[in-house]
Amino acid sequence: MNIIEVIESIEDLKQKNQYSEASTLAESALIEYADDYRLYEEIADIALFRRDFEKADAMITHALSLNPESGTGMYLAGYIAIGKQDFVRGIEFLSKANELFPNNAEILRNLWWAHFMLTEKEKWISLLRRAMNLAPNDDMIGEDLAVALISSGEIREGISILQKFQKEDRLQDMKNFWLIP
Repeated sequence: MNIIEVIESIEDLKQKNQYSEASTLAESALIEYADDYRLYEEIADIALFRRDFEKADAMITHALSLNPESGTGMYLAGYIAIGKQDFVRGIEFLSKANELFPNNAEILRNLWWAHFMLTEKEKWISLLRRAMNLAPNDDMIGEDLAVALISSGEIREGISILQKFQKEDRLQDMKNFWLIP
């Protein structure tokens, strides 16, 4: 198998939730393709699925040393940084990923979370509105936008979005927390 076929096979296995097989394939491919940054990104992604942030961080650091301009590497590095509660570093990596992939709703959603955790309100809603425009049916983005709106005082719009996505349990949580009638 050439490297493209290996990567496609790994992605296919991940889509089927066969992470052990994907991991075995990726790690065995390193024997032949040790200098291909994409394999390290795949291993990092699998490690993230397993919540192994240390391995994911080591793999993505190596991947970025091989290709410092990888948008996927930047995204994964930002995601890992957020997972480790390093929101400033997360913003740095995710901002670079956003430059490389400017219309990626998931990058914007994670970038929002980092800004949210640093309480940088001016970024919250604009990032999530952009993400929502890119992925209008993504209920996770919709829920995040609703929470951002409600916590920024735009309660009616936030409630409307939660209702649109049928997030009645989240709506009740928000009403209880914010004492909304």
